Amino acid sequence: MNSKSRGDLPLVSIIMAAKDTAPYLHECITSIIAQTYPHWELIAVNDHSSDETPHILEAFAQKDARIRVYHSMQRDLIPTLKYGYSFATGELINRMDSDDIMPAYKLLVLVEAWQKWGKGTVVAGGAAHFVDEGQVGEGFLRYDRWLNEIATDDNHYQEIYKECSIPSQCWLIHRDDFDAVGAFDPKVYPEDYDLCFRFYKHQLKVVGLSKVLNHWRDRPDRISRTLEVYKDNRYFDLKLHYFLELDRDPSRPLVLWGAGTNGKNMAKLLQEKGQPFHWVCNNQKKIGLEVYGVEMRQVSFIEELEKPQIMIVVASPEGKKQIRKRLTGYEKQAITDFWFFL
Repeated sequence: MNSKSRGDLPLVSIIMAAKDTAPYLHECITSIIAQTYPHWELIAVNDHSSDETPHILEAFAQKDARIRVYHSMQRDLIPTLKYGYSFATGELINRMDSDDIMPAYKLLVLVEAWQKWGKGTVVAGGAAHFVDEGQVGEGFLRYDRWLNEIATDDNHYQEIYKECSIPSQCWLIHRDDFDAVGAFDPKVYPEDYDLCFRFYKHQLKVVGLSKVLNHWRDRPDRISRTLEVYKDNRYFDLKLHYFLELDRDPSRPLVLWGAGTNGKNMAKLLQEKGQPFHWVCNNQKKIGLEVYGVEMRQVSFIEELEKPQIMIVVASPEGKKQIRKRLTGYEKQAITDFWFFL
């Protein structure tokens, strides 16, 4: 479909799935209408809502021609997003959740940054959680801080195995690039994290913006809390799939660092995929033991290996701090291929 433009202003297509979010829709859509960048279209797709969501969407569409409403033919988030994208006419693509809020400068900042780089680029910024009552949990606040840090330092791909480093509502991309990475086609959850890995796979350049570009509403019934596919938020299956595809060099020894629950879970996955590995940890009580048929070794064993690749699955902040200190020494020995998976 041909994209539309107005002078030098590219049209931004905002794809938004909406399911039973009537209490939040007014605030969400009002924040889109309030954008200082005016050249956008909102493709709002109702996903079989049982509340007033479709009526609210239609009411906004009657008032603003830039808002178009559709009703998903299939249930579930990814098919709904895919269906909405089929109606997009914009040159640039963004996604929005129907219970969140855009800061008024969001689209303007994204478009201006994208125009400096052009195709082959994903522009991404940070986000901040909020709640209508009470306080945001420390885990979410920590994630917000991390996102803003990597956006500032452009470390999106270096940090990609920790968590989703390009949040779903905070990116802007040309539709040709979006199509090239598969858009909303793969039905893989978490969908934003899988998309982030596909950006990485296709080596799109990520330009980070040190600005909060989306306000996430935390609520007890958000799908990231209620759907089974989001239950284990370590997403080891997804991470390992892409690690083996994109970064694993089978000619080099693989080291798993960490003997706790996370280490054991990752070890099982590696064995299920037929991946041999060495296992090291800092817990002296476990050194010399065999776990799942693999001997637990001292961390110093890494120095005996030639060009190892290291997967780190230690969760504690203090443990990570100590590991980073040790890795600084390894860098002098050219042992630099390591990834934190938490």
